[in-house]
Amino acid sequence: MESEQIGGENKHAPFSIAIVGGGIGGLVLAVALHRNTSIPITIYEAASKFGEIGAGVAFGPNAMRAFEHISPALRERFEKRATIKKREGTEDVWFNHTVGMSGTVAREKGFKSALGDPNPNVKEGDFIYTSRQREPRGGQIHRAAFLDEMVKLFPNDIAVFGKRLASLTAHGTGKGVTLTFTDGTTAHHSAVFFELTLDTTDGIKSRIRQLLLGPSNPASHAVFTGKYCYRGLIPMDDAVSLLGERHARENQNYSGYGGHVLTFPVEKGRSMNVVAFTSAKSWPHEDWVIKATKEEMYANFDGWSTHVRSIMKLMTKPDTWALFNHLPADTYTQGRVCILGDAAHASTPHQGSGAAMAVEDACVMSGILGQVKEEHELEAAFKAYDVIRRPRSQRLVEDSRINGLLYDLELDGVGDNLEQLAQELHVRRDWIWNKDIGEDVVEGMRLFAGMVHRKY
Repeated sequence: MESEQIGGENKHAPFSIAIVGGGIGGLVLAVALHRNTSIPITIYEAASKFGEIGAGVAFGPNAMRAFEHISPALRERFEKRATIKKREGTEDVWFNHTVGMSGTVAREKGFKSALGDPNPNVKEGDFIYTSRQREPRGGQIHRAAFLDEMVKLFPNDIAVFGKRLASLTAHGTGKGVTLTFTDGTTAHHSAVFFELTLDTTDGIKSRIRQLLLGPSNPASHAVFTGKYCYRGLIPMDDAVSLLGERHARENQNYSGYGGHVLTFPVEKGRSMNVVAFTSAKSWPHEDWVIKATKEEMYANFDGWSTHVRSIMKLMTKPDTWALFNHLPADTYTQGRVCILGDAAHASTPHQGSGAAMAVEDACVMSGILGQVKEEHELEAAFKAYDVIRRPRSQRLVEDSRINGLLYDLELDGVGDNLEQLAQELHVRRDWIWNKDIGEDVVEGMRLFAGMVHRKY
């Protein structure tokens, strides 16, 4: 299926663009630029092939609109491998929210009634709220599976593997950027995008934000959010045998004191993805992803419901992931260098929208770049992108942190009052899901045209 044109003014672009980092945001940008512009692009990836650590990732209605805007083929590739609700009566269910503590702990802790009084009748598994999607409905997909599909939408020769960035030299206005890699090779491009996963395996990831914001700026450095999680996959047949069809095959969010547990199907329903969140005052480890023992995990969820404890028993090789995010940046661009995705707005996963924001970034940026005719206009394109994308994507970072407190019964003014919790859950994703990304693409083009006219 042919893609919808969202740019296309640069029929023979006299400049080139590098994308450093082959995650979801970087590859979506590559797809968008390849299919909707004539800009020469090169993707530099440190690994020997494209791949992402982690398992399931969610895309809601806003991401579906962005996929369609970039190219109907992109949405088709997503739907080919995604797990999308098909069971009658559950097609629009995003997550079922229930009480995750055991009945004894629930009564001892005193879940609140609508009037704020202790409610002694609360039991484990009690219903709190069902969050529902709007059209166009999205779903969950294994990260690596989505990358495998996206690479089919652009030529193989635009990707260069085994290229770990050592340094970057920005040569000033009109002179482009030189990338130096750890193998001693270099590459020169008119401009460069960074879409790098937030972790500590590669120091350049923090240095990119330092380059943009300054090393003393608090927003240059990731901050521990007070949360970490255990992640793992369970064969769906095993999950169904232990939990039953409904609790295994439908998205579940078990809320408790200081934590919550998410489960949802991935790999077309062949596996159940588990993410079990808990709290800590600090993260003493140098690495942000470490091996976990079942004993440690089980101890952290002592006093939780039968379903939650059963899920823990099935997780054979869990990993522990510390959750960091970035404080708000003053800019996403400087000269010919620009950041998107995790490099720009790394957030916690509590809104299930971090990857979708990276897709929106790519959609808006490619639309603006499609209007660039001369190399000297690239700075204006980046500035227009920054104006459009920074407020919305940074709102997600803070809103996701707050959502984690809500799920963990720690949000001021709500706590463990189940009625108030349900009211909050009813509205918290509206601003994300209801977005018409096409409006932002048009507004970005308008801003860019005005900047070029004024010579920004």
